[in-house]
Amino acid sequence: MADSQLFCVAEERSGHCAVVDGNFLYVWGGYVSIEDNEVYLPNDEIWTYDIDSGLWRMHLMEGELPASMSGSCGACINGKLYIFGGYDDKGYSNRLYFVNLRTRDGTYIWEKITNFEGQPPTPRDKLSCWVYKDRLIYFGGYGCRRHSELQDCFDVHDASWEEQIFWGWHNDVHVFDTKTQTWFQPEIKGGVPPQPRAAHTCAVLGNKGYVFGGRVLQTRMNDLHYLNLDTWTWSGRIAINGESPKHRSWHTLTPIADDKLFLCGGLSADNIPLSDGWIHNVTTNCWKQLTHLPETRPRLWHTACLGKENEIMVFGGSKDDLLALDTGHCNDLLIFQTQPYSLLRSCLDCIGKNSVILESQISLLPPKLLQQVLKKITFWTAANHREEQRVQKEETENKYQCIISN
Repeated sequence: MADSQLFCVAEERSGHCAVVDGNFLYVWGGYVSIEDNEVYLPNDEIWTYDIDSGLWRMHLMEGELPASMSGSCGACINGKLYIFGGYDDKGYSNRLYFVNLRTRDGTYIWEKITNFEGQPPTPRDKLSCWVYKDRLIYFGGYGCRRHSELQDCFDVHDASWEEQIFWGWHNDVHVFDTKTQTWFQPEIKGGVPPQPRAAHTCAVLGNKGYVFGGRVLQTRMNDLHYLNLDTWTWSGRIAINGESPKHRSWHTLTPIADDKLFLCGGLSADNIPLSDGWIHNVTTNCWKQLTHLPETRPRLWHTACLGKENEIMVFGGSKDDLLALDTGHCNDLLIFQTQPYSLLRSCLDCIGKNSVILESQISLLPPKLLQQVLKKITFWTAANHREEQRVQKEETENKYQCIISN
């Protein structure tokens, strides 16, 4: 049996941040539920997943640590992970931090950005971000404003009249230029903006920032819009040809080609965790539902990142309706292949899966190729080990449920 410590995996979580840079997936933050309490995960840990070898490692972080939060918005520019907003026991945040992921000595040091020009967004969580031309462009989210800050971009949900604080949903756009360290609100030149919302999702194709779904008040949506990130004009609601995905929130949208977006999971309008996947073609304005997805493994408030060969890596999230039953946080990594792998990748996978049969021949490979093969052997050994553990865990849970029901 393989060493379980060698093939460890990041802790289960929802509401976390995840980005891909180079050969690694990076995961930070989020929360889990322990005895009906929300427990925020340590703010001084970042988990890395080696895409080639399939190995997880935890690294301790230093510097000006962000608070332990959920619902923060994470994005990567030039090897730096930026974290904005989020929610913790003290309320909503509008602080911005970054950490350099391309360290030479393996040390990850957080820095809080305080020396900036302009005005940041009001405190909020469950917002989304477009990355374009070294800029972080934030849209929407749920948070709080003072009475003097109320604007048309804000739908009020609740209020504390004594403190003059209002909570609700946003549809404003804020930009942070990472080169000039400047916050600004672009002047929207035209078009109809999306309704205020939170727990929506954003993705960039070319110079267009797409936004899909999300929640406002008791409504979840399935509308698709885009913002032209050069001219600052909204498209209005995009007319869809044919069938559309269900209304939802806490889902993900990931670009997988110059003209295609991949939609995954979420929570439906009738509070059902979703396991479906859809591909939207922005040229034809058509959605196509994918088949052969794991229907028994729904995900919401997860993350989805694009891998080196256009595979979608979905990590963490919940399998429950978080508003009613918050026990099913996940730590497995679901990988969706959206196009054929390269011939080299296919050959490496074949050798890795059949390493026992090919054991006597593997050592004869050229050194550079041998290193790639050894990583793939590690990858498939780790993957098989984790799958065995997952099956054993499910069998144990099913037996426990049977005992309770009887």
